Parts: sequence; C-alpha cells; structure tokens
Amino acid sequence: MFRWSRLVQTLLSVLFLCFIVSAVALFALFLYLRAQSLPVTTVTQTSQIFDIHDEVIDSFHGTNNQNRHIVALKDIAPTLVQATLAIEDHRFYEHWGFDPRGMARAVLKDVKTLSKEQGASTITQQLARNLYLTHDRTWTRKIKEAMYAMQMEMQLSKDQILEQYLNQIYYGHAAYGIEAASLMFLGKSSKDLTLAESALLAGIPKGPKFYSPYLDMKNAKDRQKIILEAMVKYDYITQTEADQALHETLNIIPKKEEQSVEAPYFRDYVKTLAIDKLGINDTAFDAGGIKIFTTLDLTAQRVAEKAIAEQMNSKDELQVALIAIDPRNGYIKAMVGGKDYNTNQFNRVFATTRQPGSSFKPFVYLTALANHFTVLNQYKSEPTEFTYDDGKKTYTPNNFDDQYEKTEIDMRKAIAKSDNIYAVHTIIDVGADKVIEMAHKMGITSELKPLPSLALGTFPVSPFEMAGAFGIIANQGIKAETTAIIRIEDSQGHVLYEDEPEKQQVVEAPYTYVLTNLMQSVFEQGGTGYRVANIMKRPVAGKTGTTDTDSWMVGFTPELSTAVWVGYDRDRSINSLESRKAAPIFAEFTEGALSAVPPKLFEVPADVVNVYIDPVSGKLANDACPDSRMEAFVMGSEPTEYCAKAIGNEPTNKGNDHNNSSWWNNLKSWWND
Repeated sequence: MFRWSRLVQTLLSVLFLCFIVSAVALFALFLYLRAQSLPVTTVTQTSQIFDIHDEVIDSFHGTNNQNRHIVALKDIAPTLVQATLAIEDHRFYEHWGFDPRGMARAVLKDVKTLSKEQGASTITQQLARNLYLTHDRTWTRKIKEAMYAMQMEMQLSKDQILEQYLNQIYYGHAAYGIEAASLMFLGKSSKDLTLAESALLAGIPKGPKFYSPYLDMKNAKDRQKIILEAMVKYDYITQTEADQALHETLNIIPKKEEQSVEAPYFRDYVKTLAIDKLGINDTAFDAGGIKIFTTLDLTAQRVAEKAIAEQMNSKDELQVALIAIDPRNGYIKAMVGGKDYNTNQFNRVFATTRQPGSSFKPFVYLTALANHFTVLNQYKSEPTEFTYDDGKKTYTPNNFDDQYEKTEIDMRKAIAKSDNIYAVHTIIDVGADKVIEMAHKMGITSELKPLPSLALGTFPVSPFEMAGAFGIIANQGIKAETTAIIRIEDSQGHVLYEDEPEKQQVVEAPYTYVLTNLMQSVFEQGGTGYRVANIMKRPVAGKTGTTDTDSWMVGFTPELSTAVWVGYDRDRSINSLESRKAAPIFAEFTEGALSAVPPKLFEVPADVVNVYIDPVSGKLANDACPDSRMEAFVMGSEPTEYCAKAIGNEPTNKGNDHNNSSWWNNLKSWWND
C-alpha cells in the first residue's frame, strides 16, 4: 500500500513538473512569438488610369496578374462579413488563431483515414497560409500555419485580420479580395452588396473553379443556400430573410472577354510621364494600387479612332497621328499614335521627323501681324526668284501644281489658297529670326533655321507641338501648358501628385484673333479645306499642309485644337489620294467630339475693329465701292481713307464696330439709317 502511495505521489510530482515545464515552455513560446516580427509580405493591388469623367482607361495587375482593390472593413457590406464568418469560421471572435476542437476533429479524421485532407483552418490560419506559406497538405505546414496564426492574433486586432483576409482571398478569374470580385461579378462595390449577393460571393473561395457563377451557376446557387442556412444557424439572419434572399434574382455581369486596350498610345504616354517625370516607380505603377486621373475624354478618343478607321486602309503601310487639346486649359482630350497599336507601338504624335508644309505658315503670318502687317499687305502671286543672305543665295519656290493668281493678292487669299510666293515674301520682309522666335514662344521646340524655305514648313516638327501651338492661337494668345495627368493618388487615397496649371500670355490677343479670322477662310469656297466644309457645322479655323511625304490638317474651334498627320514612317512619297485623308479625319473628329457642344463664335478682343474694305484699293468701303468685305484689324491698323467719295452722302462704313468718328456723326448715322 505504501509502495502504491509513493508511486502515485511520484507520478503526480512528474505530472506537476511536466505541467510547470509545459507552462514555462508555452510562456516562453508566447514571449518569443510576441517578440518576433511577422514576415514581410507585398500585397499587390490593381493600379488604374481614369479619363476626365472617371471612366477606367486601363488597369494594371502586376506580374502575377492579381486583380485586387483593397478596401477597409467598414466599407464592406455587413452581410458579406457575416456570410463569410458563418461559412468559414463562426467562432472567429472567440479563438486565439486556431480552433482546438476543429483541429482535434481534423487530426482524428486524418489518422483514421491515414491522410492529410482535413482542413478545419480558421480565418486567421487561412490568411497566414496565403501570406506566408504554400498550400502543401503536410502536418509541418499546418503546425507552422498555427504558429503564424497565433503570432498574428498577438500583433493584430480581430478586425485587422478579417480585413486583410477579405482583401486577400481568391475568388477566381484573377480576382483577389472581395472588392475586385464584387466589381467583376456584380458591377458594384462590396459596400453595396445585398444579402443574396453576399451569400453567393462568400461561397466562391471554397472552390472558385466549382462555385464561380461564370462556370456553374447551379453549384453557385447550391453553395449560396448552404451559406444562408449557416447564417440562420448562427443567428445572423432569420429564416424568412434567408428564404427571400434565396429567391432573389441576381444580376451577374457577363464575363468580359479579352479586349484591346482603350487609348493605348495615351496609356503608354501617361506611364512614361508618371515614371520618368513624376517619380512614380515601376512597381507602384503596375501593382501599387495607385489611381491616375487624366485629361483624356474617352468619348472623344473613340470618335478619333472611328474617324481614322474610316479613312485608313488597315492593310497598307500608310500611317496616321492625331492629338487634340483643349486650348483653354491645355488638357489632352484624344491621342492616336498610329492606326494599329497591336502591330506597331511607336507613337507618331511625338515624332519630330515630319515636315509641316504649309501648316507652318500661321507662325509666319502671326509674326507679320505682330510687326505692323495687316490683311491688306499685298504681293504678286507669280513665279519668283528670291535672294537672301545679302544676295549671295537664291531660292525659287513653287505653288502647288504651279498654280498662280498672276496678280496682287492679300493675306486672306494667301492663307485660303496657301500661296507659297506670298509666304516667302512675308518671311523675308518680316525676318526669319522673328518667325523662329515666335514659333518658340508658341511651344515649337524642334530645330528651325532662318531660311526663306522655313515659311513653307521645311523643318520637321511633331503633331504634339503643332496642336499645342495652334491652341495658343485659339486661346487668344494664352499658352496653357499641355497636360495629360491631373492627379495621382496612392492606394489609400493620398495625393502623390496634382497638376498646377500654368498659363502665360505669349502673344497679344488682337493678333491671334485677326489670324484666326483669316484662317477661317481655309474652309470657305476656294480654300484648301473647303472640301470638308460640309462636315463642319461650327466656326473653325485651320491650315492644311502637304509635302511630298506628309499630309497635315491642323485647326481649332474655341474648345478644341487638333493636329492630324498622315504619311509613311520611312519618308515614302504620298500620292494625291493619300494627301487628302488628313482633312476629313480632322473634320469628322472635330464635329463628333463636339457633338454635344453648341457651336460658338471666336471671342473678339477689345482692341479689334471690324470694318468693310474695298479689296481692290485696300481702303474703307462705302456705297461707291459695292464689292466690299468685312475684315478684322488690330485697332489703329485699320485703313482710314475711303475707296471713293460716297454717293449722295458722307462716307460711311457700317461694319466698323469701333468707328473713329465723333459721337455726333454716329448719332447722325443712326438717324439716317
């Protein structure tokens, strides 16, 4: 008896010692786990580019192609949270990272079946596995999983763990996290999910290939029913609510097929700007969850692509570039760098190897107007040999098809007809250096040389430069820096970059308005753009340009400045048919992009006067000179003499908006009218 008493006492002592050792070991393990940092992980998020109306242009999922949009737990529908807890881990808020009862049942079943198939993982364990471990079915992995789960429970709150879990789990079809899944399957944010939608989505992570509504709607609905029953069992909802949800019609968004990216040339340009100029690194751009809000208008972009597709033959090598800018703020509204991005990603909008031809002439005439020229300056349109460089050199330009007026013409006709002789006369008289200075002020950065041929656009520029420069003319001489990115936000909504618009008056408004008025003649009868005048339903100004290898149409309305180039990449000559493609692309795009905008007149600055002139004499017109036309002048440069003495009355000029006569004469004129 004594022996058994000593044996029991010894056994109890050993058991007590084991308990103490185990307790110390567990405490030491607790201190160790608490002191250790969790492994560093990188959770990729989908970065997105938006147009000016917050429509998605493109999304980037990183090299692992994980479509993920991280959201806070408070921004997820409570029904989705409850559905997930009910089916995955209803004791989540009670355990310490793993459920001993569940693990015991799993181990017993594994031993009984000699397998490792039973899961019984808590939400914390699932998160630990997804973040730090593989999905191998081994007991070693399960032990590590439990250790990491305990460590996470020590260092994170329950809500933090649940939030990470709901942003991490896989819902199939490259969608990771509930927000990406909700947007993909239902086209709505996870905060707006109904009970029925929540129960459906909560069932997918169990087996995305089996329960995805895209792959098997019956399986998805069966799983939804199980989840609703679990929610009733654990008192999240009533049976009535479950029955109603089960019979609710679900609006599943059709699965999107692989589509070509919208505005791909613009997308690439924005990426280059963000990385090279704004300091956004590649990783953040591709998978950092950043949001880039741009100036592009996808409606205008689609109109541009449609206009180009209608004019260009997809089979030949002829290429195209289009860029449209809002002259009022410099915002890029549309950009097409070629007719097929899939076959060639080179963005011709920025190619500085294109001779602008006659589309360069507005810089010559703007310089002339700013140096005391007016529309009335005349030169004879005839074959002419020009001398320059102190008479050491000669230059003999030709008009298109050797067509000449053979008489004196003024600036309006020279612009409308694109007369080369008049342009060269002008640049020689005003000075090529001044023209270059003006072009540089207007944003032309390409190299220009002070030669007579400069007037005919013989020095290459890019469509990007031309659209921006013509935008200054449209904006009354105010240069608004060309802009593509309005704002960049990180995944938390913090602003990383915000555009600070810069505007500068580089040319006085009266000169740009007078030039605009003259450039409208390009689309009038006899003008080089007249063949597309029937397409244009609003005031528009512009200039065509054609060389042996390039065709241009650059023009503007008060709301849009657009440059269109057509040609070959390798300076191959274009034929007459190919040279006619730029203008209709411009016209169709301009009208389509502005279809919702009422036509608007170009605003007349204060220091501009409009008077009727006699085209023959260049003097003010009155009743004695019936063949008159109205012209705009910078105040003080308008003619003051009349073409002839008026018939039966004092000379009058009813078109003068800023009449220089006295108030008494104005009153008499009004009375006589």
